[in-house]
Amino acid sequence: MFSKQIDRRIARYQNDLIKTHYDEVENMYRQMRGWRHDYRNHIQVMKVYAAKGDMEAIKAYLDKLDTDLSTVDTVVKTGNPMADAILNSKISLARSKHIEVKADAHVPYKLTTSEIDLCVIIGNLFDNAIEASLALPENERLIRVYMDMKNTQLYISVTNFTAGKKLIKHDGRFASTKGQGHGFGLVRTDNVIKRLNGYISRNSEDGAFTTEILLPQGENSSPENGNSSPK
Repeated sequence: MFSKQIDRRIARYQNDLIKTHYDEVENMYRQMRGWRHDYRNHIQVMKVYAAKGDMEAIKAYLDKLDTDLSTVDTVVKTGNPMADAILNSKISLARSKHIEVKADAHVPYKLTTSEIDLCVIIGNLFDNAIEASLALPENERLIRVYMDMKNTQLYISVTNFTAGKKLIKHDGRFASTKGQGHGFGLVRTDNVIKRLNGYISRNSEDGAFTTEILLPQGENSSPENGNSSPK
């Protein structure tokens, strides 16, 4: 009975996470559609400046448009459309909370990992990193993301600065910073990675918290076929 209640709560958490993710993506696309809608008006303004021969006004207007466009343009292009959507929506969310994000991601166009599983994993990693970053002054907030293939496995690493000292594990697991009754994101992530025969490592050092994940891609992806910790 208790196990079924936990399963239902985890399933509800997953559904909420996916809905939140797609809402973030839709918000990003809504911003882009709004900018495109204004495109004709921008052209008309610059035509007026051009007719007056006011090149300084045109230059200032173009600089303003360039800054505006940078806020809605995709900031990461991994090579995989779903990875782009997830990462860019989360990066947009982090930056809206004044958190700097440095990302270096290269992902094959096709992955054997499903879009839902990728959403759960990356979404949870980012949400935890964002939450921890909010405890820091704005000038100290930083999340580093790295994704690439290591042989036949997709490697994901997320590091964020933390407030306070090194976190301590309890029963082999880092406790959720949200307090008792939370932490379903950690459980869900671990379950997904286990089901995919993947590998996860969490490491807390003074001032930083890093999560590393390996996800096998392809047919030969069982644990006995060479899954190992990252070098």
